[in-house]
Amino acid sequence: MDSLVSTQWLADEMGASDLRIVDATAFLPEHGRNPLQEYESSHIPGAVFMDLADIVDSASPVPNTLPPAEKFASRMQALGLGDGSRVVIYDDSPVKTATRAWFMLTMFGAQNVALLDGGIAKWKAEGRKCAQGLEKLRHRHFTVWSDDSHVRTKADILANLTSNAEQVIDARGAPRFTGATPEANPALASGHIPGARNLPYATLFAPDGTWKSPEAIKALFEAAGIDLARPLISSCGSGMTANVLIFAAHLIGKNDVALYDGSWSEWGLDPETPKATGAA
Repeated sequence: MDSLVSTQWLADEMGASDLRIVDATAFLPEHGRNPLQEYESSHIPGAVFMDLADIVDSASPVPNTLPPAEKFASRMQALGLGDGSRVVIYDDSPVKTATRAWFMLTMFGAQNVALLDGGIAKWKAEGRKCAQGLEKLRHRHFTVWSDDSHVRTKADILANLTSNAEQVIDARGAPRFTGATPEANPALASGHIPGARNLPYATLFAPDGTWKSPEAIKALFEAAGIDLARPLISSCGSGMTANVLIFAAHLIGKNDVALYDGSWSEWGLDPETPKATGAA
């Protein structure tokens, strides 16, 4: 299974015994939308709902922090996602939250995970069948395993300011990156991590919500000032849209990319961390 599958591919594979479909829609508070209610009113048949707001480290002061491996495995088992499953994830979120689910599943050991290109919006636009209500699958074993080699901490980012061993790219929109637009949380400073480059996540998609071609994605990274031969750290506002850039890099064969999970929610809140403003 490719990492990105089409709506036609999914329609053809529906009913396969090893296929699991996951709705990983999540919203930011300013969206004013309820992902579970929207899932229950309309979802791709057979899809289970992955509650990303629940799959976090509840002991962390930083929002959306990656959960412990045991908690993640427990949640996946309850959803019926287990060893040997082929998992196709989609969302209906402006911040493309399926990429966060993809990152977690691959980090915690799932072997065969794909995103649905265009999400449920494309599925609906093509007039394909949807279902209502809450779907449940029988529990399946999900082996507890974790590889945090693709995760960076605040301490790692601070050290990288000196070593410059890894490039940093920021998925937020340009006004937030430059500091021209203040953060919604008044406790957060404006600006970006010094030395970071900016590639707004929304630029990676075509008007219909599908991913741009690998050639176009590569060109966008290079236009942002990224040397694709060097390792990369992806950051954003709260560790969500940074995963869009990680998946985009994966689509062009670049996998030496790590997530700064705390992102600006952590960095911008700390008065001791250095900040930069203006264009990169």
